[in-house]
Amino acid sequence: MKNERFTSYYKAQDIIPEEEWDQFMEALRRPLPTTFRIAGSREIAHALNDSIKKTYVPLLSDVVFEGDVVPPPSRIPWYPEDLAWQFNVSKKVLRKQQAFKKFHSFLVHETEVGNISRQEAVSMLPPLFLDVQPHHKVVDMCAAPGSKTAQLLEALHAQDTAIATSIPPGLLIANDSDSKRAHLLIHQSARLPSPAFMVTNLDASIFPIIRLPVATTDPRRGIKKSSNQLLFDRILCDVPCSGDGTLRKNIGIWKRWQPMDGNGLHSLQIRILQRAMRMLEPDGRIVYSTCSLNPVENEAVIAAALNSNPDFQLIDVSAQLPELVRRPGISSWAPTVNRTINTTFKTWDAYNETLTEEQRADSKMSETHWPPINAESLQLQHCMRIYPHLQDTGGFFVAVLERKARQSNASAAVKRDAEEAEITVPEAKKVKLDLVGLPEPQQSASFPPTPMSEDDSSRPLISDTLEADVQAVSDTKKTTFKGKPKLSDPSFKEMPYTFLEPNDLTLLSCIDQLNLTTSFPSSNVLVRNPAGDAVRSFYLTNDLVKAVVLNNDYTRMRLMTSGTKVITKQEAGRGLEAQFRVLGEGLPVVLPYIDPSVILDTEFATLKTLLITYYPLCASFSDPFRSVIENRSPGSHIVRFSAGQSNDSTLSQDLLLPLWKSNVSVTLMIDKKAKSALSLRLFGEDITTAAHDGGKKVPQTSQLPRNTGDVVVDEGADNEDEDAILEDEGDNEAE
Repeated sequence: MKNERFTSYYKAQDIIPEEEWDQFMEALRRPLPTTFRIAGSREIAHALNDSIKKTYVPLLSDVVFEGDVVPPPSRIPWYPEDLAWQFNVSKKVLRKQQAFKKFHSFLVHETEVGNISRQEAVSMLPPLFLDVQPHHKVVDMCAAPGSKTAQLLEALHAQDTAIATSIPPGLLIANDSDSKRAHLLIHQSARLPSPAFMVTNLDASIFPIIRLPVATTDPRRGIKKSSNQLLFDRILCDVPCSGDGTLRKNIGIWKRWQPMDGNGLHSLQIRILQRAMRMLEPDGRIVYSTCSLNPVENEAVIAAALNSNPDFQLIDVSAQLPELVRRPGISSWAPTVNRTINTTFKTWDAYNETLTEEQRADSKMSETHWPPINAESLQLQHCMRIYPHLQDTGGFFVAVLERKARQSNASAAVKRDAEEAEITVPEAKKVKLDLVGLPEPQQSASFPPTPMSEDDSSRPLISDTLEADVQAVSDTKKTTFKGKPKLSDPSFKEMPYTFLEPNDLTLLSCIDQLNLTTSFPSSNVLVRNPAGDAVRSFYLTNDLVKAVVLNNDYTRMRLMTSGTKVITKQEAGRGLEAQFRVLGEGLPVVLPYIDPSVILDTEFATLKTLLITYYPLCASFSDPFRSVIENRSPGSHIVRFSAGQSNDSTLSQDLLLPLWKSNVSVTLMIDKKAKSALSLRLFGEDITTAAHDGGKKVPQTSQLPRNTGDVVVDEGADNEDEDAILEDEGDNEAE
């Protein structure tokens, strides 16, 4: 595997010391190790990590395959709390060596349910340097396929417990310009349900202004009133790139690589970073990253962005993750002006002088491709370069930017800059967001959004005008909107978002059926259908996400999802009315609001029966669980399996799962893949009926009586793309 253009170009950039060049190239030709991290809440992550340390590492420590010693998994030294691992074995070993085959099965099942993320090691870095806290407002500008997004969500949910999900006050918007990749983000996010999560489908370089409600508490007349723009505390710009840092896993790049790919992406990368700068809170942080080695996509982009906005500076994070071996950014590079690796032009002016007027008009090169004259003063050495031969990884680039200290009126100035900034893109590509800019409407969003003009700049509003605006909203509240709202972008085909009134009869019935307490945030429940009716599924958001939905046109935001689905209607069997049930993935969110007195308690041994059998009869269980479940009414219930031992298996902490009871039988209401993962984790093998029968549902085993078929279980129906598995993600390579 070689590419003369690659060798010639990167030797000209002097990114690797000459004495390390051969090591660098040899590392690029070796297969990349398999790496993964333990995901989810800290309590769950540490429990799973202990299982790897105590069960699988000893099991795999003395493996010999075809005469060769196979090394066991080892931790990635720089990842916090030892929650990331790597192992380097061939597919042949994984398929044929029994111990590794068992370990691989464990990884696959835990990945499918979201407890493990198959992710390239260097891809884990940007979220770590972003340092997200639960109260932060975060946007991932180029998020798909979603592994970094999952890390950001986990940081936002740092206060989650092993059995319950917190509702953080912040939010995370995951954006991607490709609609198919944006849908992938929705699928991946289901593994860590969050009321603070949103997905948008926008061009990151022209990400629109998002509004929050106008504050109307100022009693002074004649004071300027402007809508409250949402600025972000943390922004991740993992931008599209040429991807040559992924040569170890994408070997096709060896054949097709040429430096003009990076030249072509340079302008887009700058625009994305510049847009992020305008969207940042005064004390916020941006992390810019690529899986490219090319300085034109890395230091050149950082230099151009810093020179266009001198309020920002690079941050020295060399003291963070001390076990990460990295190299500093460079301040000198030599872009090529064509495919022949012509790097002889040391400045933009020298190159530009050789062009005719016609050639200048057609040229894809710009002054920012070259090092600026102030490159040394920009402190580009604070950027981080990760090379494959340093710690057996892929190639990567990371830079951390923050705003310099400013005067006390910094916040207002930042918002003004963000609103008035010109984005130099063709008119046809501009995304103009319809905004409300009025006090927060009532919970129901069934009235049409109020468009503003295309000019995003704030305008003075005297108090009389403001009062008139408030009155207009009040009048709108009194009028039920008839027909379909007028949408700003009718081509956007996603369903609308309608928040239910807390006194909605269907919602009240659901709350009563599921024994939810008065603390349940019923004002933050939304539905998604054109009529805004509570017909099947309920989604839950936090207050900030709700404010964003209510004060912006969802079609202009191209909002793909908001909050998390927690409750759905279950069609019952003969003689039973349809009832609502808590979804398996929604239980951690809803659990804090369920009346503790209605939770069923049972022994660990009961769980094994529920995993082995699809529909065990209530009469098949032993007391006291048999008596308790027989006396419960049909419908949705929550069962707690107490920590303890059952033969050769141990449940280290209480486990709570949703249960559905029909007339005479019960079933666990979790996805069959979640059942398999749970079985492997607890019993060391997949004991579920699906595993034994190749996925074909069998309603009983030879040891248990036949189920009467009172309920049809839509197991897995809430996960539309059930076969999708989280892919290894170490790049955002441009296609």
